[in-house]
Amino acid sequence: MKSPKTLPRAVALAAVLSAPSIWLLSGCKPSGPPPGMSGPQGPLPVQVSTATRQDVPLVGEWVATTDGYVNAQIQPQVSGYLIRQDYKEGSEVHKGQVLFEIDPRPFQAILNEAKASLAQAQAQLELAGINVKRDTPLAQAHAIAQSQLDNDIQTQAADKASVANTQAAVEAAELNVGFTKVRSLIDGVAGQATLQVGNLVNASSVLTSVSQLNPIKVYFYISEQEYLSLSAQAKSRGKTDLLSSGNTIPLKLTLANNKVFPQTGHIIFVDRSVSAQTGSIRLAAQFANPGNLLRPGQFGRISAETNVLQNAVLVPQRAVSELQGMDQVIVVGSDNIAHIRTVKLGSQVGPNIVIASGLNAGEQVVTEGNDKVREGMKLAPQPDTTPTPTPSAGQNAQGN
Repeated sequence: MKSPKTLPRAVALAAVLSAPSIWLLSGCKPSGPPPGMSGPQGPLPVQVSTATRQDVPLVGEWVATTDGYVNAQIQPQVSGYLIRQDYKEGSEVHKGQVLFEIDPRPFQAILNEAKASLAQAQAQLELAGINVKRDTPLAQAHAIAQSQLDNDIQTQAADKASVANTQAAVEAAELNVGFTKVRSLIDGVAGQATLQVGNLVNASSVLTSVSQLNPIKVYFYISEQEYLSLSAQAKSRGKTDLLSSGNTIPLKLTLANNKVFPQTGHIIFVDRSVSAQTGSIRLAAQFANPGNLLRPGQFGRISAETNVLQNAVLVPQRAVSELQGMDQVIVVGSDNIAHIRTVKLGSQVGPNIVIASGLNAGEQVVTEGNDKVREGMKLAPQPDTTPTPTPSAGQNAQGN
């Protein structure tokens, strides 16, 4: 029987003798299956999709703001106290409709005075005419001096001028009386009143604003390169320039709720110059706006086709992963072996993406399960059954 002192030494010696065997066993164990080998469960099942080749429209997209087609500030042309507001704020109004009324009494008094002066001037003119008619034969018979007839004729001419002057004063007074009814200058939607009944107003006071909303304008900025692309597209379709392109370059408007506005717009304004600070140029589009859904100040996104990318290679965007700043796809060879391929990406086309280089049409790429795939693994590919959403009008390829 061994003593208690020798027992720990025997245990320690056995541990030292067994350590090289453990090290050899652990050193010889492979870290993963060799190329072409599957895991313990067999080939890894994955979903794959085939890279396709097609022409892809390149679509530019720009931030846009809406504005009234015509915006009119409603200001009075005479001074006075507001006595009535004749419209409902936010409602549709028509050209010539009375929106506000100013106290007309001071202007009516001036009109009455001008009419009285006109009547007096007309009476003086009639008397001058009688005098000329009476004195003409007397002067011819030398019964009165010729100078008296000359004075009568001069007085008649002066009275004619006085009548014309007072007639103009009557017309001006009538206009001022009419201006006490402040009318809309256009058809549109009237905004909130900025002054209330009882306020003293003058020609510099802004009472409200009226905006024509159907059609409506949408402003947006495009880069110089995009301007040149759109201009070339307009010329290729028989137009002289971008401004005259009309409906040959249809514009789509995506609203803040990410829904596409049902009406299609066209360009109606191209600014005269490119901004030296931003390198962009301002454009305006016109959209029909039935029901006045769009209002000035809304934000959205304008999109239009700027070019066509010929024979582009497309794969689902979910097939692409990024590792250390490089974009990669997993290609399944004819032998079902996984090969990790570095690719260069192009434009996004709805749920798909353009592969500019690194992949050929017809090759299969992993779309589901690629996070478990390693280089050289044996795969069990199955067709991708994920439903592909139909791209909306604003989801074509975004031009770079």
